[in-house]
Amino acid sequence: MAASELYTKFARVWIPDPEEVWKSAELLKDYKPGDKVLQLRLEGGKDLEYCLDPKTKELPHLRNPDILVGENDLTALSYLHEPAVLHNLRVRFIDSKLIYTYCGIVLVAINPYEQLPIYGEDIINAYSGQNMGDMDPHIFAVAEEAYKQMARDERNQSIIVSGESGAGKTVSAKYAMRYFATVSGSASEANVEEKVLASNPIMESIGNAKTTRNDNSSRFGKYIEIGFDKRYRIIGANMRTYLLEKSRVVFQAEEERNYHIFYQLCASAKLPEFKMLRLGNADYFHYTKQGGSPVIDGVDDAKEMVHTRQACTLLGINESYQMGIFQILAGILHLGNVGFTSRDSDSCSIPPKHEPLIVFCDLMGVEYEEMCHWLCHRKLATATETYIKPIPKLQATNARDALAKHIYAKLFNWIVDHVNQALHSAVKQHSFIGVLDIYGFETFEINSFEQFCINYANEKLQQQFNMHVFKLEQEEYMKEQIPWTLIDFYDNQPCINLIEAKLGILDLLDEECKMPKGSDDTWAQKLYNTHLNKCALFEKPRLSNRAFIIQHFADKVEYQCEGFLEKNKDTVFEEQIKVLKSSKFKMLPELFQDDEKAISPSSATPSGRTPLYRTPIKPTKVRPGQSTKEHKKTVGHQFRNSLHLLMETLNATTPHYVRCIKPNDFKFPFTFDEKRAVQQLRACGVLETIRISAAGFPSRWTYQEFFSRYRVLMKQKDVLSDRKQTCKNVLEKLILDKDKYQFGKTKIFFRAGQVAYLEKIRADKLRAACIRIQKTIRGWLLRKKYLRMKKAAITIQRYVRGYQARCYAKFLRRTNAATIIQKYWRMYVVQKKYQIKRAATIILQSYLRGYMARNRYHKILCEHKAIIIQKQVRGWLARLHYKRCLKAIVYLQCCFRRMMAKRELKKLKIEARSVERYKKLHIGMENKIMQLQRKVDEQNKEYKCLLEKLTTLEGTYTSETEKLRSDLGRLQLSEEEAKIATSRVLSLQEEIAKLRKDLERTQSEKKTIEEWADKYKKETEQLVSNLKEENTLLKKEKETLNHLISEQAKEITETMEKKLIEETKQLELDLNDERLRYQNLLNEFSRLEERYDDLKEEMTIMVHVPKPEHRRTDSTHSSNESEYTFSSEITENEDIPLRLEEPSEKKAPLDMSLFLKLQKRVTELELEKQAMQDELDRKEEQVLRSKAKEEERPQIRGAELEYESLKRQELESENKKLKNELNELRKALSEKGAPEVTAPGAPAYRVLMEQLTSISEELDVRKEEVLILRSQLVSQKEAIQPKEDKNTMTDSTILLEDVQKMKDKGEIAQAYIGLKETNRLLESQLQSQKKSHDNETEALRGEIQSLKEENNRQQQLLAQNLQLPPEARIEASLQHEITRLTNENLDLMEQLEKQDKTVRKLKKQLKVFAKKIGELEVGQMENISPGQIIDEPIRPVNIPRKEKDFQGMLEYKKDDEQKLVKNLILDLKPRGVAVNLIPGLPAYILFMCVRHADYLNDDQKVRSLLTSTINSIKKVLKKRGDDFETVSFWLSNTCRFLHCLKQYSGEEGFMKHNTPRQNEHCLTNFDLAEYRQVLSDLAIQIYQQLVRVLENILQPMIVSGMLEHETIQGVSGVKPTGLRKRTSSIADEGTYTLDSILRQLNSFHSVMCQHGMDPELIKQVVKQMFYIVGAITLNNLLLRKDMCSWSKGMQIRYNVSQLEEWLRDKNLMNSGAKETLEPLIQAAQLLQVKKKTDEDAEAICSMCNALTTAQIVKVLNLYTPVNEFEERVSVSFIRTIQMRLRDRKDSPQLLMDAKHIFPVTFPFNPSSLALETIQIPTSLGLGFIARV
Repeated sequence: MAASELYTKFARVWIPDPEEVWKSAELLKDYKPGDKVLQLRLEGGKDLEYCLDPKTKELPHLRNPDILVGENDLTALSYLHEPAVLHNLRVRFIDSKLIYTYCGIVLVAINPYEQLPIYGEDIINAYSGQNMGDMDPHIFAVAEEAYKQMARDERNQSIIVSGESGAGKTVSAKYAMRYFATVSGSASEANVEEKVLASNPIMESIGNAKTTRNDNSSRFGKYIEIGFDKRYRIIGANMRTYLLEKSRVVFQAEEERNYHIFYQLCASAKLPEFKMLRLGNADYFHYTKQGGSPVIDGVDDAKEMVHTRQACTLLGINESYQMGIFQILAGILHLGNVGFTSRDSDSCSIPPKHEPLIVFCDLMGVEYEEMCHWLCHRKLATATETYIKPIPKLQATNARDALAKHIYAKLFNWIVDHVNQALHSAVKQHSFIGVLDIYGFETFEINSFEQFCINYANEKLQQQFNMHVFKLEQEEYMKEQIPWTLIDFYDNQPCINLIEAKLGILDLLDEECKMPKGSDDTWAQKLYNTHLNKCALFEKPRLSNRAFIIQHFADKVEYQCEGFLEKNKDTVFEEQIKVLKSSKFKMLPELFQDDEKAISPSSATPSGRTPLYRTPIKPTKVRPGQSTKEHKKTVGHQFRNSLHLLMETLNATTPHYVRCIKPNDFKFPFTFDEKRAVQQLRACGVLETIRISAAGFPSRWTYQEFFSRYRVLMKQKDVLSDRKQTCKNVLEKLILDKDKYQFGKTKIFFRAGQVAYLEKIRADKLRAACIRIQKTIRGWLLRKKYLRMKKAAITIQRYVRGYQARCYAKFLRRTNAATIIQKYWRMYVVQKKYQIKRAATIILQSYLRGYMARNRYHKILCEHKAIIIQKQVRGWLARLHYKRCLKAIVYLQCCFRRMMAKRELKKLKIEARSVERYKKLHIGMENKIMQLQRKVDEQNKEYKCLLEKLTTLEGTYTSETEKLRSDLGRLQLSEEEAKIATSRVLSLQEEIAKLRKDLERTQSEKKTIEEWADKYKKETEQLVSNLKEENTLLKKEKETLNHLISEQAKEITETMEKKLIEETKQLELDLNDERLRYQNLLNEFSRLEERYDDLKEEMTIMVHVPKPEHRRTDSTHSSNESEYTFSSEITENEDIPLRLEEPSEKKAPLDMSLFLKLQKRVTELELEKQAMQDELDRKEEQVLRSKAKEEERPQIRGAELEYESLKRQELESENKKLKNELNELRKALSEKGAPEVTAPGAPAYRVLMEQLTSISEELDVRKEEVLILRSQLVSQKEAIQPKEDKNTMTDSTILLEDVQKMKDKGEIAQAYIGLKETNRLLESQLQSQKKSHDNETEALRGEIQSLKEENNRQQQLLAQNLQLPPEARIEASLQHEITRLTNENLDLMEQLEKQDKTVRKLKKQLKVFAKKIGELEVGQMENISPGQIIDEPIRPVNIPRKEKDFQGMLEYKKDDEQKLVKNLILDLKPRGVAVNLIPGLPAYILFMCVRHADYLNDDQKVRSLLTSTINSIKKVLKKRGDDFETVSFWLSNTCRFLHCLKQYSGEEGFMKHNTPRQNEHCLTNFDLAEYRQVLSDLAIQIYQQLVRVLENILQPMIVSGMLEHETIQGVSGVKPTGLRKRTSSIADEGTYTLDSILRQLNSFHSVMCQHGMDPELIKQVVKQMFYIVGAITLNNLLLRKDMCSWSKGMQIRYNVSQLEEWLRDKNLMNSGAKETLEPLIQAAQLLQVKKKTDEDAEAICSMCNALTTAQIVKVLNLYTPVNEFEERVSVSFIRTIQMRLRDRKDSPQLLMDAKHIFPVTFPFNPSSLALETIQIPTSLGLGFIARV
């Protein structure tokens, strides 16, 4: 159809715009041929008349359909033109945040000016091995394509990265190199890939600088060749550089910087090693302060200096060379500060002792006077004489700057050479991939020689690019057998000829440089004369005679001729160079050694860039005398040669193109400037690619894709079995012009715009179908509505009529009821009146009768009261008269008695006076008597008579005195009674007065109290009522509070339960993490072990065959012996082969360092493995303790039993150790001694055996005694107190009986003495026991205290950890556990060292004793006859007891062990065993053999068999590790063997499910717990290998089956793919479907079931398989824009439902496999839900809890409508989602870790199979084994 037919109403077009470059508009009416104006409406709603060009009559560009906007490949667009490309890039960059887009073979990369999380190792793994068109555009996809083509086509590759400064060229090249380093790895252990990446920081520091456009702009071009060996692993690299911008060393524009290395040096000036450089701040030096911007935001130059030095060290540049580099760079900075003073106009000088020059000369090691002289003078040589001429100040300054630039260029060259030397490999390079990071097309206001060279290079690259695109188009057409028509494309060969041909611009420039008086003006005139008006691409500016214009492929550029000659000559004064060459600093002359040799095309320019080249690809021979000639070559000539060599290299490789675009000049993130973007798109050749594609057939569909997309346009009769013929028939009807399409072999080719036309027809057809469907559905809906309304009306009528009938019946019932009610109401009224009257009459009668009765009662009551009053009054009067008479009588008696008392008182007073006189006389007499007594005492003899008289008188006087005293006492008593009576009367009177007062007061108080009581009663009642109210309120509040408390308690319990559940989950997660870490370490250990085995095999191959007498064990056997044998079980027999292996290892000195490194690494991994195992056990114990909280605590006696059991176990372990040592000694004696002497029947042997046996028996006896004493001490501890009295009584009775029996006194004395000694002995023993008991108690208390402190410390740590966030909590707990385990390991190591020392000491003593015994027995053996020797038995013969039944053991000879292992493991075919025999048969056979060795108590046989078994299983898995059946078979048998070792170990925990017969089969002599751990580790390794095998099998099927294959046919439409699916990228693989995946899953499941794998283990394998399926599917979905659509979401959900159905069929729904698919399910739901409103956003946030925020946003950004009826996700909706999810704490990682392996556990699964019933089939070839 004609293009003009597409310009109909509502068609959208692009019109030019000065601001936005292109604007979108819509046609308001159809275009008719001949119209000069188009009626348009802009997107803002403004109408516009667009005038067509009257000459060309060109119509505006049509817009693509919305479903094609945002495509991955620009060539997939139906309309290929500039506005479509620009709009597509803008939509992807701004709306979808996608920076990469394909344009045919070109990858367009837009700099986001923001760090994006799309370059991690997970992204690299996702792109590795994928076809370029299968994934979204990415720099990794280009790198993968180059890597695959190198391996597939055996052809070198190149990645050409170009673009403006600041567009991201260096970063893109860096990421490409990182991809190669990650994917390929290195062929040696030298980490070549790290060195390749380490070259980046060095080259960035010396070759990158800050510009106004870019903070890290590369100021040179580089081409890095990454070399690969035959296995396509990195072996080395080589770097070539171009056009270093030397002028930046001496000059920087505003807001720019010098090279980074100078600022890094200044920032590190304070380091001690840099003090000799005398550096300072960057503002101090002239060469670093001109730009005025010495600091870059966010960049620490000191840290960058550290990275630079580390990179130098990694690349082999040692410290001395590094300091030499820094010394030269510091010298350049100081040289820039050298100043000149003018003497006159023709000469200048340097101030004397100029500090900067002194520092420069010291650093460079040159003479100050010479350098000072030649900086101000130059030498002129003529044919006859040589002159020294002073130079003016300006020329001296220029010469100083030229010298600085020359030194820097030489240093740059030197560093590049050393980097290349470090990256060089001795291995032969098989192929390489080159990465070209080169400047793009440049045009500025002032363009000089640098821009000329850059644009010349871009012309060459553009020519190569055009030819390559043209070639690819031609190959595609020829492959599809389409008639080839020549496409006219832009050929820039005329422009290249203008520059480099004979008499071209460079040729004329070189010629002018050779002229003695050549200048820029004369050169410009030659250019005008030669090319003006002769070449269409050369022009002269109107207003200038010193400039010229060249029409480049991108744009016209005006070059200023000023400086061209000087820059092309590259002038440096030879005398200054000679001074530097004579330097004492050794490194400096090295820089100028190239001056004497032939210089490569990499010389320097004084103020431009330097083309550098290290070694050409095709080295040429140097002719004599050529060096001088080469030295005279100009910069232009050198650059042209290097560019030709580069083009030869690129033409010899397959190129891949990356075009970097700078979106804006302000470095704003995700901001798109259309003008700048269009300018760069035109310059980088993207639009040329589009034009070439559009000139032919840009849109290409396979026949199947076309049929799937446009099936709706076909009728049923048009559909044939041949898809190709069907498409041809349909296209002939749809597109009448046959020139608009072509049929190829596999594809249909369309002209530009035809796909849009087909899309329009398809949309119209679908729209018409939609209208028909809507019409039918709306009619059906209206008919349904009418029928529903009719039915509703009939129903309403029925109900209304029924309602009316019911109302009438109700009226009749109410009328009848009213009549009855009236009757009864009237009767009720009359009856009520009668009853009221009767009640009133009765009440009146009752009140009257009561009144009369009360009056009568009151009268009788008054009479009775009066009688009582009279009685009381009369009695009171009588009593009053009586009291008065009595009072008068008493008063008279008182008066009389008073009178008589007064008389008596007088008499008493008289008597009292006489008594007092007698008292005084008596006192005097007493004194006299006493005096007389003294005198009588003194003169006894003289005064006896007087004494007698005095005594008589004294007696009389004493009697009288006593009488008087009695009378006096009686009188005193009477006086006191009188006093008491008077006082009593007075007190009674006072009391009466008081009582009266009290009575009055009481009466008043009573009144007040009564008043107060009444008041109080009222108040109390009020208060009680108030209290009652308050009480009710309080009760209500109490009830509410109780309710709240109960609710809060419920909430608290719920929260606590939730917290407990969360903590339990967290503990389980921690446990799984620890298991995962342990199993990852185990995986790393197995990998290193395999590497170690490979290296040993290589060593055996490299080293010559050992001597015949040299004994060497198998490598795997020796390595595994070192792993799986332990220190307590090592015998000297095993040391012999290890010692004999040393000479062979010494024969390979080259690999010994690697061997020692691996051995050290293996040791470290073993330690880490043991630590992780301890940590894992601790975590498991914590989980078990948390689950067993409700179990009963053991009784008190349990502690004693536990103590005894521990002691028993300790003794048993010591006994086992002694037995092992005894066996080792026996073996050592049997091997070391002579056969005759050390034979089992020899006397020396018997003596030694008897001694050892007696010693061991005595040791056992002593230990049993100690054990008994300790147990008695523990058991009697509680019964000491209650038994003391009883024991004392019994002892005393026994003692009395004994004493009674002893009649003899001597016997009694002897018994007493003996008893006394016994008591002392017992007391001493008791004291010693008490002391030991106290010591033990103190020790236990100390342990308890330490445990308490440890517990408190643990609780504090736990409390602190609970306050930390989860990540910090886990890290803190791990750190604590690591510290604790480290301390315990140190203690155990000390104990182990002590034990080793004692063992070695005892062994030495035993050897000495054995030697002495042997010497002694030699003499005895001479005396023994030979017959006696023969008669003695050689070895003890064990005669087993004859059993009727088999004991479940298998016996084999020691020599048959290798045969057993070979037939049962190495040569066994899993398929036959799995089908014909019982599952796990090899495991049962091996365990029965182990049982027999245990029965014989032969530890060597057990160890040898187990070690051989483990090594053989490893060999089998190493040999056939890619076979799923083999790995599954041995995983099942290893687990069964492990379960057998547990089931028959004799441990109670594993014997619960055993039968009594099985318990009899338990191992009796050996504890194989250590080997159980080894087998568990082996099972983990096999499981991980099984996962890797099934992942390798499933991975090719997953993407095709889950995403690409249409399980539901016709749901998803196919969109045009453009050139992204190139034939070179598509591998020839079969198409997998979902059925393929299900069949493979069935195969895996059936194989595992046949092998008898544990059900729990099968569930874990299935869970891992489903995780792999979900992770790989989701990762590909996140990296493929074409898969993110509504229909694809439906396909994914259907596929997931099929997987869930498979789980249900296999009874595996509880395996956790479905949960691993949850992220994929939610991603599919996200593709299907509505994505418009805030409610939709809320629903998405709550639904997608298994997806991270990055994944949700990525899916929404990638969502692409397949049909026009679908809508895109708006940017505002995505921002709403991001705002809602900003508080979610999840991983920023975009992709799932598809390599993640869940930690595996092996739950104990005992077997019910009886060992004695197992039969060994003859097919196994185990006839040498006998059942026991």
